[in-house]
Amino acid sequence: MTDVTGADDVLHTLFRSDQGGHEQVVLCQDRATGLRAVIAIHSTALGPALGGTRFYPYATEAEAVADALNLSRGMSYKNAMAGLDHGGGKAVIIGDPETIKTEELLLAYGRCVASLGGRYVTACDVGTYVADMDVVARTCQWTTGRSPENGGAGDSSVLTAFGVFQGMRASAQHLWGDPTLRGRTVGVAGVGKVGRHLVGHLLADGARVVITDVREESVRALTELHPEVTVAADTEALIRTEGLDIYAPCALGGALNDTSVPVLTAKVVCGAANNQLAHPGVEKDLADRSILYAPDYVVNAGGVIQVADELHGFDFDRCRTKAAKIFDTTLAIFARAKEDGIPPAAAADRIAEQRMAEARQH
Repeated sequence: MTDVTGADDVLHTLFRSDQGGHEQVVLCQDRATGLRAVIAIHSTALGPALGGTRFYPYATEAEAVADALNLSRGMSYKNAMAGLDHGGGKAVIIGDPETIKTEELLLAYGRCVASLGGRYVTACDVGTYVADMDVVARTCQWTTGRSPENGGAGDSSVLTAFGVFQGMRASAQHLWGDPTLRGRTVGVAGVGKVGRHLVGHLLADGARVVITDVREESVRALTELHPEVTVAADTEALIRTEGLDIYAPCALGGALNDTSVPVLTAKVVCGAANNQLAHPGVEKDLADRSILYAPDYVVNAGGVIQVADELHGFDFDRCRTKAAKIFDTTLAIFARAKEDGIPPAAAADRIAEQRMAEARQH
């Protein structure tokens, strides 16, 4: 545990009414390695909290705490909707991974996670990779997302992309009466680990794909592999594409906001990014424009399905079968939304909250 700069700001963030409900928040520091981390456990009602470790150069400790709180709460809902026996947790390491990430720092982080005695299970997220989890696992048994050589399942982006594809198929079934993307135009913003695999599924299903990414090397790698894709100048150009049927945000969160939603041409939003809704109320803005939103934490759950399975001895076919059920789950959410007269995001929240509430009663 550690004192932090701007402690008043951090405490204010912790006790804000809209960030309430967390069971535990731990601030970690190891001066020798430069480690500064926040571990947020939102809920263990369904089981040990499970969620990745984000390594990011936050401007302030308060910003890092707020992100950990938001992401951990999202993991509770994601794990509940995925049918996993896990609650929600998330960790963030403060700093630029390109400059401060070292083996010693990751080992210190592992000791911090281990001190929680299994209440939190960590994995990869933005800025951390399979090789990093192999290092963390040397000091923490509650680590998943490791390499096959070290008893893990490896890269989870394959099943994440597969799950998003199933969410898109369900969206097409609900909106157009046919679970295929053949002949549809899909815009993918972010073609990194997950987006790259998603594009492959879409092209195989007969979709026309438009892509963009802030990293030129990612665009170049994908166009070399799939020269038939179209490249948009940037995300704004992508979402304004004429004839766009589906928009897939696959980079960082907040893609659906007061600026993007009014100009979005797509009829469906279904992507891999976490926390796509920039603020409460965006889901209503989408509904008012008759844009169908497939809740992000539902359709991108393939990765967490994989890392959860790794804890019990990974089996790819078993995980793929579980991830395929995202199709049925997404359809069920759309049906609940229609029945209750609410946006799909609110319907998904109700279903997840019901499962967590029922678990607390036992």
